[in-house]
Amino acid sequence: MDTAAELRAERLPTTIYADSERASVAVAQQIAELVRQRAAEGRMCVLGLATGSTPTRLYEELVRLHQQQGLSFRNVISFNLDEYYPMAPDSLQSYVRFMREYLFDHLDIESENIHIPDGTVPQEQVVEFCRQYEEQIQQAGGIDLQVLGIGRTGHIGFNEPGSGATSRTRLITLDHITRTDAASDFYGEENVPRRAITMGVGTILEARHIVLLAWGEGKAAVVKRMVEGDPTDSVPATYLQQHPHVQVVLDEAASAELTRVKTPWLVGSPLNWQDAATVRKAVTWLARTLQKPILKLTDEEYNENGLSGLLAESGLAYDINIRVFRQLQRTITGWPGGKPHADDTDRPERAAPFPKRVLIFSPHPDDDVISMGGTLLRLVDQGHDVHVAYQTSGNIAVFDDEAIRFAEFVADYDEAFRLDELPAETLYRRVADFLHQKHPGQVDSEEVQRIKGLIRRGEAKSACRYAGVPAQNAHFLDLPFYETGRVRKKPIGEDDIRLTIDLLQHLQPQQIYAAGDLSDPHGTHRVCLAAIFEAIRRLQAAETAWLSDCRVWLYRGAWQEWDIDQIEMAVPLSPQELARKRRAIFKHQSQKDRPLFPGADQREFWQRAEERNRTTARLYDQLGLPEYEAIEAFVRWKFEVAPAQGSDKSRA
Repeated sequence: MDTAAELRAERLPTTIYADSERASVAVAQQIAELVRQRAAEGRMCVLGLATGSTPTRLYEELVRLHQQQGLSFRNVISFNLDEYYPMAPDSLQSYVRFMREYLFDHLDIESENIHIPDGTVPQEQVVEFCRQYEEQIQQAGGIDLQVLGIGRTGHIGFNEPGSGATSRTRLITLDHITRTDAASDFYGEENVPRRAITMGVGTILEARHIVLLAWGEGKAAVVKRMVEGDPTDSVPATYLQQHPHVQVVLDEAASAELTRVKTPWLVGSPLNWQDAATVRKAVTWLARTLQKPILKLTDEEYNENGLSGLLAESGLAYDINIRVFRQLQRTITGWPGGKPHADDTDRPERAAPFPKRVLIFSPHPDDDVISMGGTLLRLVDQGHDVHVAYQTSGNIAVFDDEAIRFAEFVADYDEAFRLDELPAETLYRRVADFLHQKHPGQVDSEEVQRIKGLIRRGEAKSACRYAGVPAQNAHFLDLPFYETGRVRKKPIGEDDIRLTIDLLQHLQPQQIYAAGDLSDPHGTHRVCLAAIFEAIRRLQAAETAWLSDCRVWLYRGAWQEWDIDQIEMAVPLSPQELARKRRAIFKHQSQKDRPLFPGADQREFWQRAEERNRTTARLYDQLGLPEYEAIEAFVRWKFEVAPAQGSDKSRA
């Protein structure tokens, strides 16, 4: 049940689902009901649609409902929010192409009922085009339901900061952050158009119903500002608070900064103070807020900061402090694979068996050393049988000149050793000619993709060799979902899951590490993790015996770190171990100096990783625990059965 305090904190009706899959299916059902209702009334249903990675699963579900359940879209008129300008409709980054590939080509919607801003209109005609776009919406009877995403600047559509509540469809200059976020789609920020045509905030607010979707940790901060902040044109999404029928739909990750999720005791939410995780979250928050070690917190400070309920149920602050301090203390271990012949009662990882067969899944060819390189080195040093599975080739993240350099090497090698045939020279000429004529954002040829994949593979082998992982223990899965040559990937498929199951069955590890770093803006980590989870669930359903002796640990670090109240295993690194980790990362030379897809953080990955590892260590120190140079953090996944399809945490 929601409290009055929660309602005061949240100014927009907000529903939180366990994940984006459940959320997307629920919204698709809502849209389907509206379409059917309008059809039964003999009326057209007018939908406002968004693009980007957020609504893709929603569109896939609408396509499924059409193809498998007969949902017809013949009575649907659609209006898309925006389009880059200038932009040809057949370009890879075109929203016209996006909508066709994800939705329209798979439905029975009439082509004349599809409306998308035209990125080819001559500039002198843009104003008139925008006026006519508004007129077309009115002639259709207005938008019944508008689907929105939200950008990190708080933009809806392409209404950047400064867009007023009454703004209409227009040409707008894109914010630098928006262009940075779009850089991966265009293979470099320099290729991102500087302008776009977008519906205005005022246009959006005229829709009869609005559903805004947001997924992932990367959206959590701006979601909080939208839902709980004051309306302001510096965060245009806050103007949705003026609309009478808005629904904000989030996954758990995107909801992380909301008051009712992050600090529910501040909004009077009923809490189970017998739950150790809730208590730990509250106490670590209080210590960090007051900048005090846990053992120095007082009864008065608990009472004055919204934690009187915890104090009333659990007794003196002194007792609570010691209990939480010991919980954190027990997360710290220098033996990530378990310490042999030791009492493991209070250790995060069991002592036996020792040594363990360890399988580290790495979504890209460098995530293993970036996110848990120190732990990987420790596992090898302590005698475990360490395997690394590189789930994707990572080929799109290699600069073109690197591919030419390696093609030149092959050609020069061929010439130097005077081989009878010259296939390498032919390969070099084809690669060089293609890259010389390549347009920004163009998909690489098959030869170039293979070369770039081999570059990443060679670097991964070099990092494994440096870390002491035997060559036969490096496994390259090349999951098919990734191999499109484009930033936009295919959905996870049966082949991806089968390859993962086969490797697991072959190795039968006692310990698995996987990337839980879901802030990856390109979504690769999310899909790779889903493949692992689904593979393990199927093995569990088949009552696979070795799983009972296996533990799964999730790491982060490339994009974001676990919150300290979540950490279940903290592996401290000395200055020397941190330096070794850095050298392992440096083996990935194609990602050195400037990665092709840096995301919002322009620093190199080794700099990000070291900063996050040092920050985690500082937090432990500030809470009164031992001081370390750096710490890598992990959370255990406990093979929980997925909740029922309708399960969610919602606010009516």
